[in-house]
Amino acid sequence: MKKDDVLVDEKFNKLVEYSSRSGKIDVRLYADYDVKRGLRDSGGKGVLTGLTEISDVVSFGYIDGERVPIDGELYFQGVNVQDLIRGEANRRFAFEETTYLLLFGKLPTRQQLREFIDLIGIYRELPETFVRDVIMKAPSSNMMNTLQKCVLTMYSYDQNPEDISIHNILKQSLQLIAQFPLYSVYGYHAYRHYHLNKSLIIRNPKPELSTAENILRLLRKDGQYTELEAKVLDVALVLHAEHGGGNNSTFTTHVVSSTGTDTYSAVAASLGSLKGPKHGGANLKVQEMFKDIKAHVTNWRDETMVESYLQRILRKEAFDRAGLIYGMGHAVYTESDPRAVILKEYARKLSEEKGLEEEFNLYERVERIAGDCLMSGRRLLKPVCANVDFYSGFVYSMLGLPEELFTPIFAISRISGWSAHRIEEIVNAGKIIRPAYKYVGHHVPYLDLDEREKAYAEEEEK
Repeated sequence: MKKDDVLVDEKFNKLVEYSSRSGKIDVRLYADYDVKRGLRDSGGKGVLTGLTEISDVVSFGYIDGERVPIDGELYFQGVNVQDLIRGEANRRFAFEETTYLLLFGKLPTRQQLREFIDLIGIYRELPETFVRDVIMKAPSSNMMNTLQKCVLTMYSYDQNPEDISIHNILKQSLQLIAQFPLYSVYGYHAYRHYHLNKSLIIRNPKPELSTAENILRLLRKDGQYTELEAKVLDVALVLHAEHGGGNNSTFTTHVVSSTGTDTYSAVAASLGSLKGPKHGGANLKVQEMFKDIKAHVTNWRDETMVESYLQRILRKEAFDRAGLIYGMGHAVYTESDPRAVILKEYARKLSEEKGLEEEFNLYERVERIAGDCLMSGRRLLKPVCANVDFYSGFVYSMLGLPEELFTPIFAISRISGWSAHRIEEIVNAGKIIRPAYKYVGHHVPYLDLDEREKAYAEEEEK
């Protein structure tokens, strides 16, 4: 290392030390000022910050006037998500139908759905040379950054990007909903080609195919997929399309949209939120945890052995030593997460087609044992259920989706919900969202350089 580089590192490390010290706040002050950290009350329930008609997340009911936990339910524009998926078992366009419902507030007729699918097919076409000039240039190793780059660059291709009329926002939203699969899959192919020296295959989408079918066709070398594979991915897209206004990325959509900014900036901000491992990247942690479990539990059928290792994880003696069993527990659901229940059903079906029943049985076994371990080990009064992330990574792996696309698949789905919430925010013309922060620092006098030198020297001596 050069002498100048060493000097720069020393100076920078000193700045890091100053920054770490200056930003530290006494945690007791949060209780003193009744600050709802993470916008949650003392019971972990989200602080009410808005109203929505787009979706309802239900985790409790009332019996004789008393609030009691129930099996979780999820409603899109008043329609139970289970009914959306199971209503017509053999239809190919459940995600498209769900997107229509979220955006327009009601289920489409056969003719309306056909016209909507045709429109999505038209909007799926990217601007000329976009793949070459944007996606192939300086490809990122993280596909969420690729998505952000593509979204922000689309601003330059829009003749009227700043128009926030509902007419224009809807058009921009439909284009992004249609094009997200292309940004993601093409970005992944570019990454593999330029970073991993793999062959580059760019295949055009087919407008007559569903979003799920196009993803599998564009991603795979031979473009082939089974009917069940397409169905399972379609179901996963429906389940991830929306989950209330309080989740971090959707709340980000509301916050940024409330400023009156353009659609591309709002969606890019939401993507930045979803990228975080505490939000959209959670299923990757589940996958990593299961890789670790499979490496250390030699007999997957031995429940005693499985429980022993899970206890080690909880005691921070194994895996990443964070003391967490990833994919277990949810901020709202207690008895069950309806998305996890549905996805588990399709994970079972897919595991049978793929010959991975033993692996599915391990997931099911860990889910059951982990719930008991968490309740007894942490003396919880409420049950702990698996959340949607518990099975989604396993499903994506069985579909042959690379881990680099796990979170982008979430985004491909959730852009439908974000678009609905952005329109809702603009339609209701609310105030700019501006929560308060309490200043808990100290006012100090300004010192000139000489006085500063003397004061800091005296501090060092102490």
